[in-house]
Parts: sequence; C-alpha cells; structure tokens
Amino acid sequence: MAADFLPGFARHRIDTAPGVTIHARSGGSGPPILLLHGHPQTLSTWLHVGPRLAEHRSVVAMDLRGYGDSAKPEGGERHEAYSKRAMAADAVAVMRALGHERFAVIGHDRGGRVAHRLALDHSEAVEKIAVFDIAPTATMYARTDKDFATRYFWWFFFIQPAPLPERLIGADPDYFLRHHIENQSKTPGSTPPDLYAEYLRCYADPACRHAICEDYRASAGIDLDHDAADADRRIAVPLLALWGTKGTVGKTYDVLATWREKAHDVTGRALDCGHTLQEERPDEVLAELDRFLA
Repeated sequence: MAADFLPGFARHRIDTAPGVTIHARSGGSGPPILLLHGHPQTLSTWLHVGPRLAEHRSVVAMDLRGYGDSAKPEGGERHEAYSKRAMAADAVAVMRALGHERFAVIGHDRGGRVAHRLALDHSEAVEKIAVFDIAPTATMYARTDKDFATRYFWWFFFIQPAPLPERLIGADPDYFLRHHIENQSKTPGSTPPDLYAEYLRCYADPACRHAICEDYRASAGIDLDHDAADADRRIAVPLLALWGTKGTVGKTYDVLATWREKAHDVTGRALDCGHTLQEERPDEVLAELDRFLA
C-alpha cells in the first residue's frame, strides 16, 4: 500500500468492475470533491492539496486503474479496459460506494482526461470540473507538430505495440521516471525524495508500466473514437483550467480557447510553474480551487 502522504485519510479498496479493485483515500467532511492524478504520479501527488481541502470538504483521492495500488487488468484488443470511459466509470463507482452521488472533480494530466470523459458520460454526477495542465486529448493529437511530438515524445512512444516500450523502460525504470519528472517539473525540489520513492515503488512494477502504456494506447485509439462521437457535445457544468507557464501545454496552446471548444463555462489562468501544479504551486492551486468551488 502507498506510504501515508495523506495522514488521517481512511483507506479503501473498492470493487468497480469484474476483476477491478480501486485503491482510494478519503478524509474531511462537507461538499464532496474527487481528486484524480496523472502520469507518472499516484494519489500521493495530492499530499499538499488534499488535507487542506479536507478542512472544509469531503475529499476522495483515488489511484486510476493501472496506477498506484489499484488493479492492473489486461487492456483488451482495443485497450478498452484503459479507455477514459472505463476509468470514469471507476470514479463514479468509487464515489457512490463512499456515499457521494454528485461531486466536483479535479484532474491533473491523465486524471484531467478522465474528468473530461466523466463530465460527458456521467453529467448527472458532476457538479464542477477542474483540469490541470492539459488541452483536450483530441485537440492535442489533431494539432500535433514536430515541436509537440518532440516535447511529448512518450505520447508516441508508449503507444507502440507491446512489449516494445515496456521492455525498453524496464531496462532502467528509475532513470526513465526521474528524467520524466525532472523534465516536466520546473520547480526544483517540488517532488521530494520520499515522494519520488513512492512513485518509483509503483513504476518499478512491470504490470504498472504495461498498464500505463495501455492507458496511452487507449488515448490514441478508442478514446479518440469516443471523442469523435461526442464532438458536438459540450460540458454543461463550470470548468476551471489551470496550467503552467513553463510547461509544454501553456507554450503550445491557447488553453482556455481549447476548452471553450468543449465546454460552455470556462475560466482559468496560468501559474508560474511547470506541469505538476499541485506539487509545484499548491498554495496558488488551493486559492484557485477555493474561489472556483465556493
């Protein structure tokens, strides 16, 4: 199980689908909020944000399927087990198991993509949505150029047929993970050694590395099919987009414009950091969330 980066939070193991058990933590009381991490993090990425949100809210943080201490099922022929639709269904099942029918959802990176699908597939459950340092998946693939492909090479590396990326990463998971985090974060020291060790504990598991590749394979295939089918739909609830000025997303896209193509009510701004806002600028993230969730 994960080290205790969320002290006082209860631990849960919740069955969400046949053969799928999700690891989650919960704490606090009040209006419910779900926190979804990205790659290569786990729910422990919310160590600075989760406990402070829990002072006034019921906070749930979960490991996405394939990550952390959640189940790592086989992906299927089209990697459908790692579609954002399947991950969003996990999220709803977790929240309902903990007694929350309607809630706000905050997603960083991959978690933001799950949150996007959650707001479309389960609109009755989502009160508000916040996404950190992403533009919509379909938009990013459609507008790919040499600069983006160079900066985000893993989007194209991870989707290669198994076991090529899995075996190459497996040759030195520590090096690959450390390079990835240090390249994405622009705030030295924001991922301290004990938190990095927790991420490496999970990344060292071959099943986790395979699941991560399946997640990206799904995004480049079945997720794009789902997005195309919903191309004319818009998220109905308020959406907050935050991103880092020093990261690829902020330098490559007009982030608010991309989300206004996908949602009716979009606000947000850039923070002076890289990709992992909740670790690099937690005080500013909390201030923005407090205003948005009020």
